[in-house]
Amino acid sequence: METDKLSKKAKPFILFTLLVSLLNLVGGCASLPNVSKMIIEKQDANKPHQIISAQGPLSDSESQAIIEQLKRTVPPTDILTDYLAVMDTWGITPLTSGNKVTLLANDTASYAAMFKAIQNAKDHINIETFFIEDDEIGHKFSQLLQQKQLQGVQVNIIYDSFGSSKTPVSFFKHLQDAGINLVEFHSTSPPGTSGPWLQLRFDHRKILIVDGTLAITGGANVSRGCSLKGFGAKNGKKPAVTWRDTDVQIEGPAVGQLQKHFLDTWQQRGGQKLAKRSYLPQLKEEGNVLVRIVANSPGEHKRQTFVMYVSAITFARHSVHLTTAYFVPDKQITKALTDAAKRGVDVKLILPALSDSPMSVEAGRSYYSGLLKAGVKIYEYRKAILHAKTAVIDGIWSTVGSTNMDYWSFLSNDEINAVVLDGQFAAEMESLFEKDIGQSDQIKLKDWKKRPFFSRLGESFARLFVYWL
Repeated sequence: METDKLSKKAKPFILFTLLVSLLNLVGGCASLPNVSKMIIEKQDANKPHQIISAQGPLSDSESQAIIEQLKRTVPPTDILTDYLAVMDTWGITPLTSGNKVTLLANDTASYAAMFKAIQNAKDHINIETFFIEDDEIGHKFSQLLQQKQLQGVQVNIIYDSFGSSKTPVSFFKHLQDAGINLVEFHSTSPPGTSGPWLQLRFDHRKILIVDGTLAITGGANVSRGCSLKGFGAKNGKKPAVTWRDTDVQIEGPAVGQLQKHFLDTWQQRGGQKLAKRSYLPQLKEEGNVLVRIVANSPGEHKRQTFVMYVSAITFARHSVHLTTAYFVPDKQITKALTDAAKRGVDVKLILPALSDSPMSVEAGRSYYSGLLKAGVKIYEYRKAILHAKTAVIDGIWSTVGSTNMDYWSFLSNDEINAVVLDGQFAAEMESLFEKDIGQSDQIKLKDWKKRPFFSRLGESFARLFVYWL
């Protein structure tokens, strides 16, 4: 009798466990590239790396001279040799020279730069974003874009159907009525694509391109953060907690790479034939910064941001300073971080204390003990909802983009990151990183070991859903 009662009580737990196992099995059907194998098979690190200028491909000697000049600006690092060799082996788009890159350290700076760029548009405006919300920022974008369309500037927008699911249909109808072209990126993979039937695909990229000559990319959506409406609010007033994002503005040849990714997505997702505009103009040199655009999409050989992160961390000699909004790393990322710390690299992570996805925070915390024991320093950002996705390594390699350090970003999302090889820009990134550390709480191992039992239980529970956070 008692056995029967126990069985009845155990059934819900058993069914739940089976469901989680099934979900993780389906999620696990998609695999990440074996970066360790790629590192072994990489091309000769001393072979000249292809660099594209505004006038076209540089010669081997010209490309090598640029890399050698960079080497002289920083302490010895494998980022400018072995890492670049892995990128070349993987066939990721080449480095471009002659770029100007401006760091947009928060959403206020990002939106100000976006509005200015839109107002100055003469030919076209292309926008790709995860979500557009019907809020203060969304309305300002809508008004500006409609004005530019009426002035003869063609506006084209790609938005994700899941990310923008809460935005009323009327919001998009107003844009269409003004002559703006729209493509809704549906979350399920289009017919003919391979992969598990349960796997979803999201367009998580954030790109604004104006006249084919200026681009802004990073973590900011077209939103003030209304998905957090009421989060931290007091007495019905505006939320007490704000959004924390980082973007970059790029001018120069790298803009052409971003534009090609936008146009490819437009075509793949059934966008109507675009009116003739100067989408790929002849670009000129705007600065002296090397930039590579790294795109990610489902498919083992398309997971480029994953390869980018694992290999960059693997070849770090001095420092890895990483900020991410959602931290649920796979085994390769975890190993790269712990191995770097063990060999004396200063590895610091700024992760969220608060999030619009509390379960992802709990899952991320389940990794803390192993990371801390290896010597990784962890800080939780307390001032705002952390949404930035950035890294700076060895004072020369930086990235700003849409890619989070989690399974969803690497396995299921279309993502885009700008990688910048420049000491001055890296110094700006380091200053921003230090400022964020000043607004964060350090997690220390001795204190972490004392956390309550129920905190540990919550972390373990969240860890069950790593493929779905």
